[in-house]
Amino acid sequence: MESSSDSSSFSSPRAYLRALAQTPARLARRAGSVSTSYEEMSRVRSRSGPSMAKTLRWFDLVGLGVGGMVGAGVFVTTGRATHCDAGPAVVLSYFIAGVCALLSALCYTEFAVDMPVAGGAFSYLRVTFGEFAAFLTGANLIAEYVLSNAAVARSFTCYFGTAIGVSCAKWRLTVPGFPGGFNEIDLLAVALVLILTLIICYGTRESSIVNMMLTALHILFIAFVIVMGFSKGNWKNFTEPGDPSHPGGFFPYGATGVFNGAATVYFSYIGYDAVSTMAEEVKKPVKDIPIGVSGSVILVTVLYCLMAASMSMLLPYDMIDKDVPFAGVFRGSGSLEWVPKAIGAGASFGILTSLIVAMLGQARYMCVIGRSGVAPTWFARVHPRTSTPVNASAFLGILTAAIALFTDLNVLLDLVSIGTLFVFYMVANAVIYRRYVAAGTTNPRPTLSFLSAFSLTAVIFALLWQLAPTGKPKYFMLAACALVALGVLQVFHFTVPQARKPEFWGVPLMPWIPCVSIFLNIFLLGTRSGPAFARFGIFSGAVVLIYVFYGVHASVDAEGDPSTDQKYGELAREPEGVQNLSLKV
Repeated sequence: MESSSDSSSFSSPRAYLRALAQTPARLARRAGSVSTSYEEMSRVRSRSGPSMAKTLRWFDLVGLGVGGMVGAGVFVTTGRATHCDAGPAVVLSYFIAGVCALLSALCYTEFAVDMPVAGGAFSYLRVTFGEFAAFLTGANLIAEYVLSNAAVARSFTCYFGTAIGVSCAKWRLTVPGFPGGFNEIDLLAVALVLILTLIICYGTRESSIVNMMLTALHILFIAFVIVMGFSKGNWKNFTEPGDPSHPGGFFPYGATGVFNGAATVYFSYIGYDAVSTMAEEVKKPVKDIPIGVSGSVILVTVLYCLMAASMSMLLPYDMIDKDVPFAGVFRGSGSLEWVPKAIGAGASFGILTSLIVAMLGQARYMCVIGRSGVAPTWFARVHPRTSTPVNASAFLGILTAAIALFTDLNVLLDLVSIGTLFVFYMVANAVIYRRYVAAGTTNPRPTLSFLSAFSLTAVIFALLWQLAPTGKPKYFMLAACALVALGVLQVFHFTVPQARKPEFWGVPLMPWIPCVSIFLNIFLLGTRSGPAFARFGIFSGAVVLIYVFYGVHASVDAEGDPSTDQKYGELAREPEGVQNLSLKV
């Protein structure tokens, strides 16, 4: 085993070739290597040098959760889900999607309370399924964050233009000769990303205050939309279509439409996972994290349901604009022509809050990936004055700005979708595995067999839902599949005892809640398009190559070189001492 920086795998071409020759042995040793909560909160965390300041309380987390979720997406997905999928029953679609998000949030919460570090899902998977699974999911998360942030930054230009009455095209410079989709330069999006990068580098508490102010303004605009709907709308629009030839009633497309609508609007809830990356900066993790994460999801679900109901009251579902539902309702309304501008302003505030939270999250993921040794430790550095991961924040901020400069929104959105659902699925599996398997004392095979069988059943259900022709045979097969899943779950529940109990906070009704989360996330994955799966497969293949040719060797170097831990350990001494590890409230 290498014992000094001089024998680093990357110190010279010859050293790297020697490392490559040892790749199979290194993969066997490191790919499945599992960390512990204690290591993540002590030795691994010390590689960042100074600690991140503990400045956040539960209300900060609620604000960050709401700000991260309630972006501009709700102003788009609601129209598509209402017009094409669920009709007025889109209210139930939002409720079902909210329940699904809450179940996943509970799984995140158990890990975040037990192990309050900045790594989120990356750290949770590293202590359960090992280094390679963590690296694969972490890399997908970083890519999803950077690409979606670039897309959201470019959409800010359009919504801001709507708010002030200036066309989106006038904000962008067209470069002749560049290929389509990459020929419109958006300097406003770049400026926005760089300004927010400076804010999150300056301090987490300051970022939280800015987010709270913007979120409050955004909620005011949402309240305005809700009040307009209930005061100007008509209850008959819940049951009567605009065109009598179209299906009527509250469920024009039946239960299938409600669930398809839930799959469409679920992406309006993505953002609560970024709150878990703030766990290291929370003053009282045991009390604040459950309230912050679950409270934000519940509050957002209520807001979304009210928004969907108000929109359904304003117009029959078949007359709602799929792309701009709320603004489209008021077009041509004479005295209410100013409302679309107000909605554009509200969406602009929503974009700002979602960007702040997402950029905070992506930097903390990158910081902890650097701590683990599978990426350069330069990313792990925490600035001694600001107590923020400045290097990771600046690097990812500049990368996001560069992509937002010239890449069209549609090109970016085609690349973003599956990674986040995949991570939610993995975290739900991880929380079950960690409860039922204790390293060195428990046989993991029964739990792994259960998770594999249950996931396979969920995959079959999702494929039948999407591909089988409508009719009684389809519903019979779906019911049989659900019964098999319930049977497998029941057998596991009564035959395999839990190996550990959470010391402070745990997911209730184990293993039912995580299993429902697994099932729903696989179901939602089944609604994604073929190109999205192709993107996921290609990128994941690239991540595997990066791990084989770089990550595993960097990990071996970090494992065998204690000098890094000693160097940063001197900087990481905290006055709280062991109290930081005891999670005292």
